[in-house]
Amino acid sequence: MRSTFRLRRLSITVVCAALAAFNGVVAHATDAPVETITVEGLAHPVDILIDHWGVPHIFADNESDAFFVQGFNAARDRMFQIDLWRRRGLGQLAEVFGPAYVEQDKATRLFLYRGDMAAEWQRYGPDAKQIATRYAAGVNAYIDWLAAHPEHMPYEFRKVGYWPARWSADDVVRIRSHGLTRNVTSEVARAKVACKSTLAADTIRFGLQPPWRTTMPDGLDPCLPDDVLKVFELATQSVHVTRESLKSADASTTVIAAADNPEEVTEGSNNWVIAPAKSATGRAIMANDPHRAYAAPSLRYIQQISTPTLDIIGGGEPSAPGISIGHNGHIAYGLTIFNIDQEDLYVYQLNPANPHEYRYKGHWEPMRIVHEQIAVRNGETAGKTVDAELAFTRHGPVIYTEPAKRRAFAVRTAWLEPGMSPYYDSIRYMRAKNFAEFRRALATWGAPTVNQVYADTQGNIGWLPSGLAPKRPNWDGLMPVPGDGRYEWAGFWRRDDLPAGYDPSSGYVTTSNEMNLPEGYPYAQRKLGFEWTNGSRHQRIDELLKSLPKVSIEDSERLQNDIVSIPARRLVALLAPLNSDDPHTRLALALLHGWDAQMRADSAQAALEEVWLSRHLRRAFKQAVLPKDAAHAFGAPDTAVMLDMLEHPDARFGENPPAKRDALLLASLRDAYDEMITLQGADEHAWAWGKLQTNLNAHPFAGLVDDDMRAKLNVGPLAKGGSAYTPNQSTYRDSDFRQTNGPSFRVIVDVGNWDNSRAVNLPGESGDPDSPHYRDLAQMWLDGRYFPLLYTRAAVEAQTEKRIHLVPGESTR
Repeated sequence: MRSTFRLRRLSITVVCAALAAFNGVVAHATDAPVETITVEGLAHPVDILIDHWGVPHIFADNESDAFFVQGFNAARDRMFQIDLWRRRGLGQLAEVFGPAYVEQDKATRLFLYRGDMAAEWQRYGPDAKQIATRYAAGVNAYIDWLAAHPEHMPYEFRKVGYWPARWSADDVVRIRSHGLTRNVTSEVARAKVACKSTLAADTIRFGLQPPWRTTMPDGLDPCLPDDVLKVFELATQSVHVTRESLKSADASTTVIAAADNPEEVTEGSNNWVIAPAKSATGRAIMANDPHRAYAAPSLRYIQQISTPTLDIIGGGEPSAPGISIGHNGHIAYGLTIFNIDQEDLYVYQLNPANPHEYRYKGHWEPMRIVHEQIAVRNGETAGKTVDAELAFTRHGPVIYTEPAKRRAFAVRTAWLEPGMSPYYDSIRYMRAKNFAEFRRALATWGAPTVNQVYADTQGNIGWLPSGLAPKRPNWDGLMPVPGDGRYEWAGFWRRDDLPAGYDPSSGYVTTSNEMNLPEGYPYAQRKLGFEWTNGSRHQRIDELLKSLPKVSIEDSERLQNDIVSIPARRLVALLAPLNSDDPHTRLALALLHGWDAQMRADSAQAALEEVWLSRHLRRAFKQAVLPKDAAHAFGAPDTAVMLDMLEHPDARFGENPPAKRDALLLASLRDAYDEMITLQGADEHAWAWGKLQTNLNAHPFAGLVDDDMRAKLNVGPLAKGGSAYTPNQSTYRDSDFRQTNGPSFRVIVDVGNWDNSRAVNLPGESGDPDSPHYRDLAQMWLDGRYFPLLYTRAAVEAQTEKRIHLVPGESTR
């Protein structure tokens, strides 16, 4: 394969022969080995200083070289991960993994940005394209280095036998489908309930906030095909490689991840900013712990890019330049999801004489048909191509056709508009030095929709929800709608139409994806969204911040790792006055009586409560308050709705609602206690939540390798505390209690005393399974510990473990 590339001649010189003995002491710069690499594309030498925790600190004389080296270093440390990200996003998996990935490639290509690239780049700012160009050139420079030094090819490429692809600047921004999606899945779930029952029944599945009553769109048949979202799910899922998928010769053998309960895969985050008057340091504090799906390597990558004109440090995604969470020496910034509804599912009537035409404003309008060739690996090479016919309506990609009913379905999503590459617009605010500049930078922020929090060295703090918000003049976005022209977006709300906050009297701002539209906000007019994450994490964080007269860096560490569950606390209170003649129910009541709702990994109470909640109480509740068809139309009910109804039982429980409620609680609790005996034995003193709930960071090739190699690629399983409702979030699958998402990256910034900032990244900074930094942070993360997020050159030099010195070379082509 190397012969297919025009190679630059790169030389490497190992200056230090061996690393000085560590002996428990962090290596200093003078002791650190130096690797010197000559590479074409640099104007001046650049240093990458890798500290004891694997964090790369890039020191360059100018920004152009810095972003080039950011790409070079991302490839050095995360080559397989970013190559897979690019292949998945562009729809090029079948080229290296074979026919089983053709359908995923087709699906992903539907959701590529296909608009005007000039408009796309302009949206991000005048230097956006140049930054991406330099980043991509750096990635390519490392690929060239690998071609000259194939012995350093990452394991994954050698295992399957393919070569990393070269990048272009457009690759960085055209890919949209890796970003967090919005409510199209909930629209379909709501339609399913309405098909089987009524929209009123759906309020048990998902409680709308602020209080809102949706209606059935005129002309909509809510009975949708069961697999209407199959293509959408394929387009947005991660990559799963198995022995079976690689051996498959059938393009119809689609690789699909197991479907999860929507409540199990809810992704969120926590953040807060503390003003100096409430800070124990006398300076502002910014804390953020974004919650995303767990995997190895980690989704986030912590790094520093330092030049005379720009000095940023923090977390971002390794496949893009810049950082999205961290600081720049003037301001600190962090984000959580702010639940703007950016998606709609459109339903079309098809022309009986032409299935590529749909009814729009009284006429048959043709779909736009695009034919693309998907290269498919056949044996050792990409020996054939498959024609992909991609159809688009005026609203977006067609994801399903239903010939029997002559219907088609397409997704309109804001993230196919110009400037919507997830997180890329952070290159605007990474230069801001005050709140006014930060606010101006966020005027164009598109995706994901976020609560941005802000703190600066002058002691100011702020909150700026940001994201592209569609205007829906005549509907609320909560149901699929006919695509006949009656339900059209009327542009987008401006950033200044969204709420904001600056230097609040409370001395702090905190967000956790909860419904946080301020009182008096015209939500009924603007209809930003009505589906928010359970507010328990926010409630717990807020109660602790209120209780502290001063908040320290250490308080923020403890708060990010807090495992008190507000729903568990409420359930224990409901059980307190109850008793039973059944012996197992009495034992269960005694075990939970007086429990403090701490979801510790070694807690028997946490194990019982979560088994009760996830496998027994939710099901019993929805069956008690809904007709049978409605109860069977969806999975878990909304926990907040359920708790409110349990605390205030009404006629939906039947005659004598309090008695029916109590009987439901006791019967389901007894069933949970019996299941715990099955799961962990009769001795409740030996029960432990961490024996059930485990954290596993799975590698994409985990299903491809033998047990020994799987243990090397995966990190875990680790016994895990917490729950979906604790600040240290731990959302899990009901089927096996495997943790699916939570805070893999945590950061706490001491604003102004930058070297006193803290961070951790699960399972480690490196994507190389042979690197000591692949998994070295896992135990630290599990224990709630942090490493110093060093910023000044002197502090970084003192903790440098390895130095990579890049020097300019000349092309030999």
